[in-house]
Amino acid sequence: MNQSHGNGTTTRRSLLQNAAIGVAAAMAAPAFGSVSKDSVNVESASSSFANLLDHPTSVTVFLEDKGIAKLDRVGDTWRGGSCTVDTAHTARGLSLNLIAPSESVLRVHLRWRVALPATNLRVLGDAWERSYGNLGWCEVVPERPLPWYFLTFDGVRTHGYGVAVGAASLAFWQCDPEGISLWLDVRNGGKGVVLGARTLPLATVIIRAGQDGESPFIAARAFCKLLSPSPKLSAGPIYGSNDWYYAYGNNTPEGILRDASLVAELAPSGGARPFTIIDAGWEDKAKFPDMAGLAEGIRKKGVRPGIWIRPTQPVGKPDPSLLLPARRFVSQTDAEQNPSYDPTIPEALDKALEKVRQVKAYKFELIKHDFSTFDLLGQWGFSMKAEPTVPGWNFHDRSRTSAEIIRAFYLAISDVAGDSVVIGCNTIGHLGAGIFDAQRVGDDVSGKVWERTRRMGINTLAFRLSQHRAFFAADADCVPFTSHIPSELTRQWLDVVARSGTVLLISPEPGAVGPEMRAAIQSAFAMAAKGGDNLEPVDWLESRTPYRWRTNASSDETYDWLQPEGAFPFEV
Repeated sequence: MNQSHGNGTTTRRSLLQNAAIGVAAAMAAPAFGSVSKDSVNVESASSSFANLLDHPTSVTVFLEDKGIAKLDRVGDTWRGGSCTVDTAHTARGLSLNLIAPSESVLRVHLRWRVALPATNLRVLGDAWERSYGNLGWCEVVPERPLPWYFLTFDGVRTHGYGVAVGAASLAFWQCDPEGISLWLDVRNGGKGVVLGARTLPLATVIIRAGQDGESPFIAARAFCKLLSPSPKLSAGPIYGSNDWYYAYGNNTPEGILRDASLVAELAPSGGARPFTIIDAGWEDKAKFPDMAGLAEGIRKKGVRPGIWIRPTQPVGKPDPSLLLPARRFVSQTDAEQNPSYDPTIPEALDKALEKVRQVKAYKFELIKHDFSTFDLLGQWGFSMKAEPTVPGWNFHDRSRTSAEIIRAFYLAISDVAGDSVVIGCNTIGHLGAGIFDAQRVGDDVSGKVWERTRRMGINTLAFRLSQHRAFFAADADCVPFTSHIPSELTRQWLDVVARSGTVLLISPEPGAVGPEMRAAIQSAFAMAAKGGDNLEPVDWLESRTPYRWRTNASSDETYDWLQPEGAFPFEV
């Protein structure tokens, strides 16, 4: 994906990487309908169900210096050379553990040889971090990586296969007519992990057989709850404003307070209080000399103050010994523009967390941290495919996997944030589940080009809505109110986000919110404050941007996402 676009679309990546903001960045509501049984019921499952709790057919370990080691099974254990993979049946699923005291291990491959329907089977995969408008049900593609989990639909039942959240490996699946593969990337950066004497808890495989009478969406939501049984849901409904999609980094204290006044006026008088979130641009101290005062000014309006940070990026000229290797980036330009702290170095981690302490000291009640996947692994999710990072580099501490390092970083941020609401952006949902209050689950929408909101926002809302209140509160991104976007399209996007019960944040450009839109926002805020209306995408099997959505009352709402001239055929 390009970082800037000739058609006027602006993304956070393009602005920050090209220094367009003028300063260096300082940087589950229950499903309606019923699911009678969430555990695996092999006897009642249709013939398209694969019982992966059975032992895999083969286990292979990929070593950094010695090539491929095929392991032999003895009972519940697979051994080859000095490598061992233990399998154990637990109350949740099939637990996998790796022992490799004298090896540098890259990845582990497990294969189940099971017959799946060769035709008429539909598959839905997830994404490594945010989605990028590319989620959807499709035919079986044997070589396609399916990060974290996947669902199959045979025309009658929807079955789920995945790894539990919090895994110590970066996991993806493959599905083909002859079987299912699970790949567990245990690298440290782009090199093998050196475990020494410790046992690595690779992952826990969890499966769910579809039940009679449930829709694919209800099955997906039930499965996500199995993958993540203990989400952090203490924040309650999250709604309010964020200035990014009208200011794009050119924000001011006066504009922020104007947003807070609007939010206060349109929010319901009771229930959860709304937020006004200050996005990138506040790092310019000439424009924002008193952040603690600004936070208090927002609070005095009856609105909770929130703020965006990029903790992995140093301020000023950093100590090179505290940084990650530049070769984790494919692009030399990316390497030069994005120096990042190595969180496995205690001093570097402390400097990254200092940004969290800073905004916490300003008394911000919501902290949105961004860019950590790109900064730590050197790639955006849409580039990762089967390799979340490029080969040939490593973190300072070689004894932990990238997954372990990233999850530990999330935990450290959450610990410092304390009782502040934490939203992850460009973060890995499977590693942040149970830690974050909320997560941006899709790439940027746009306050300038509707087509980007259609592709990114609607797609991610539909295909990751099943994670809402199962992993965390899902945030499909803001509703921009600007002069560039037709008001009827804005109204529809506002309505579907509010009904979904997910995070609802508006970006109100001055002068773009007239009386009709004020009334629409007031109604949407009231719905958001109550937790939404348990929305379900009805036609998501046929469309990547569903038009029909069913509410808790079992009535359908139909939306028209296309402009009169149709979809824009170029990249946005």
